[in-house]
Amino acid sequence: MMNAPTLELSQFVARLKYTDAPASIQSQLISCLLDYYRVASIGQRMPWSRWSEDFTAKTSHSGLSRVLFSDIQLDAISSTFLNTIYSGSVDADDVHVGAMLHPGCVVISAALAIAQERHKTGQETLDAILAGYECMIRLGLAIQPGHFQRGFQSTATCGVLGAAVTAAKLIFEGPQCAQKVAQTLGVAASFCGGLTQFFHAGSTVKRLHAAQAASSGVKAALLVEAGFDGPLDILEGQDGFFKAYSDTVHVERLLSGLGTHFETSGVSIKPHASSARVLSAIEAAGRFVELEGFDALNIESMDLGVPKVILGRLTSTSPKDVQAAQMSAPFCVALALYLKKTTQQSINIDDFEAHIDHPMVRALCAKVHCHLDDEVEATSTQESVSAKLSITLKDHSARSEFIPAPMGSASRPYGLEDHVDKLRQELSTRMSQDQVQHFIDRVLQLGQAQTL
Repeated sequence: MMNAPTLELSQFVARLKYTDAPASIQSQLISCLLDYYRVASIGQRMPWSRWSEDFTAKTSHSGLSRVLFSDIQLDAISSTFLNTIYSGSVDADDVHVGAMLHPGCVVISAALAIAQERHKTGQETLDAILAGYECMIRLGLAIQPGHFQRGFQSTATCGVLGAAVTAAKLIFEGPQCAQKVAQTLGVAASFCGGLTQFFHAGSTVKRLHAAQAASSGVKAALLVEAGFDGPLDILEGQDGFFKAYSDTVHVERLLSGLGTHFETSGVSIKPHASSARVLSAIEAAGRFVELEGFDALNIESMDLGVPKVILGRLTSTSPKDVQAAQMSAPFCVALALYLKKTTQQSINIDDFEAHIDHPMVRALCAKVHCHLDDEVEATSTQESVSAKLSITLKDHSARSEFIPAPMGSASRPYGLEDHVDKLRQELSTRMSQDQVQHFIDRVLQLGQAQTL
């Protein structure tokens, strides 16, 4: 007979081994690690990372958990917070579309902090990372779309629970592990938060969401280690997580195929620093850029076919700030067209910051009309969101480009070597060639590491 969901999930976490997963999932996690470091290197240069470093300097204490790209070692909670700011604040990190969350920045940051503090092996670290990915994604799938419709950002809510199980798997061993994981979930659920008003009003608060989730999950595991516990039915209980956070709960999505089907297979690794739900629109714009003789100055109007899930949320033609621009399909299309980004080139955070108020980009953005499209709605899935971009030129000629799934999504993934090359290119901005190679080798050989 199946246990209650909280205990069933906790038992899965306790027994899960990275080596039990299919080779494709093992390879994908290494790709996610490579991308995690690439994005963190970019994020570490952002102004809000300076704010976070100033905050952490006042609130942390020295420890054994390393801050990325530095010689600083802090307590596990503070290290997790800062590393997740780096890796999860520029909207370029990996994503699961159906669960509506970013697992890597949260789970990997939590795993590295605890593994370094407790001198865990690379294999143990990978076990915990896979457990965190699977739990965080499955929890998101179980409560969407009602969770999002209530105004929650699931990286900030499910992320607490994902980081909690990741940390707990590394802290607790043996027969007690499953019980302690369940208790950790019971504590962590009281820390979940993160609202999406930023979609409408702007602000920098979303830059913090993943970091508060990851550090809160680690804190929950450490509190359980110190003696606290939480309800063992925190997910399904009458006043538990499911009831509190969603009107559409699908428990079967949480538990179905545990240990045999890996939801991590649906993770996308993004080519652009924008919402996963606008990647197809950007790629469609890139196809126009690649047309011989195409000039954005000749555009009369644009129609962007989108699914219902993003209409009104990711379709603003007048984003208030950089964060909002990254979440705006019209702005992303306009930026790609103005910068002449082909389908093989990326839009990064610096592009948004440099062009947020550019008059030509704003003018192009205003020409984008978003509407529901039946074909786009029918082809959008839990793994990717489609888009159809139609452009009419001043000579009244018109053309459409339809992207059923963007590059980087589960059905069109980049190869491992692509991620190695991208990481190498980014790290070369801060390291020597030998240092870069050593760094990459450490990631690729993490499973053989005796200690982190």
